[in-house]
Amino acid sequence: MDTQYHALKTVALPQATDLIHVDARPQRPLNPNSPAIEVMTDLRVIDPVNINEDAKLSDAHIRMVSHGIRLLFVTNNKEQLVGLLTASDVQGERPLKCVHEHHKRRSEILVADIMTPRRDLDALDMHEMLHSNVGHIIATLRSLGRQHALAVEKNTATGHYEICGLFSTSTISRRLGISLNFVRVPQAFAEIEHALLHHN
Repeated sequence: MDTQYHALKTVALPQATDLIHVDARPQRPLNPNSPAIEVMTDLRVIDPVNINEDAKLSDAHIRMVSHGIRLLFVTNNKEQLVGLLTASDVQGERPLKCVHEHHKRRSEILVADIMTPRRDLDALDMHEMLHSNVGHIIATLRSLGRQHALAVEKNTATGHYEICGLFSTSTISRRLGISLNFVRVPQAFAEIEHALLHHN
């Protein structure tokens, strides 16, 4: 093996040597026809930031701020995915509703009280994402009235689905230089009736 490879040439580091900052690097122009994966956070190369379902909501907020993100993956004590928590969940009406309905102090609210449980989540197929454009992602997020979308692929070794990507309107907005703020619009009378019954 020693004869198969040769040592590589090295270069001295000049005084003008900087650490790389990915966010500061110039990015090529993006438009709705660009490949969807160009705006996807690839969780196959970047570890997702998670928090335990039993953590306090205030700790979740601190974690979001410290990492500069607006979404946390929620796990149980077995490190299994049990839900998602977004900045909108933390800063919106859900904590107030929890205080009112469960008679908790805000400081007592747990992530599990506010998160969107896994059973209420859906995702995009990663294989389809490889043949989709940014415009498709925008249309999907607008249709769902959401700020985030997950991408999944099946692990052939385990037979389990794995979350491998994350799309967010904040990333797409920044890259396209436009505002994307979708508000969920009920699609059917039954959905409106359900919302009214649970609001009163």
